[in-house]
Order: sequence, then structure tokens, then C-alpha cells
Amino acid sequence: MTDPEDSPEPVEQTEPDLVPPLDVPLDEPELFPIDGRRYPSTIGGIFYLVVLAITAVGIGIVWTGNWRLGTRWVAGALIFAALLRLVLPNKDAGMLAVRHRAFDCILLAGVGAALIFLATTIPNQPGL
Repeated sequence: MTDPEDSPEPVEQTEPDLVPPLDVPLDEPELFPIDGRRYPSTIGGIFYLVVLAITAVGIGIVWTGNWRLGTRWVAGALIFAALLRLVLPNKDAGMLAVRHRAFDCILLAGVGAALIFLATTIPNQPGL
């Protein structure tokens, strides 16, 4: 007598597998076409690059010695990203969409506000 768990029935797949089977060589280009696109495909992707550029400017300002101003630039980039995530639809948000819209907006705006608060309230240290 056989146990029903030993011989499972085949299950039909309605969607194609995203992972290639192990016995198929990956070097056959006709089986797995590669998309040659190297640019952002959504407006959110372009805004994501803008946010990264603003953050890089902020880090550069910190590197030159004015940490308060640089931190405010980074915070401004995060708050800008939160506003973009709030107004862009999910399909256009690109890499700005990580989780649910509310979670993304609260996290980005919260960290940005915390950075502004810290940059404003930390007292100057003697000797610096």
C-alpha cells in the first residue's frame, strides 16, 4: 500500500517559471533573452537618481567640513523622496516604492525630519 504523500499528483502551472530549470544551459540566448535597456523605465527611476544626486552633494558638503549643511541636504533629499513617493502612482514610483506607500512616506519623512532636528539641535563642540 502506498502513502498518498509519497506520490504527489502533478500540478499545472499557469504562469511561466521565472527561474530556469537546472538542466537547461544558461548560455543559449534564445531561451533567456536579455533586455539591453540601461536607463530608468519610469519617472520614479529618474527621480530616484535625482534623490541620489542630492544625497551625494550633501555627503560632499559633509566631507568638506560643514556637517550641518551637508546633513540638511541629505535630509532634504529624503523629504523630497517622501513627497515624490506620496504623489507618484505605484506603477511610476520605480525604486522609490519599497513597501506600502504610507510606510515609505513615513519612514523617509521621519528620517529626514530627524536629521534636520539633530543638525539643528546638536551644540557646537569646543575646539572644533
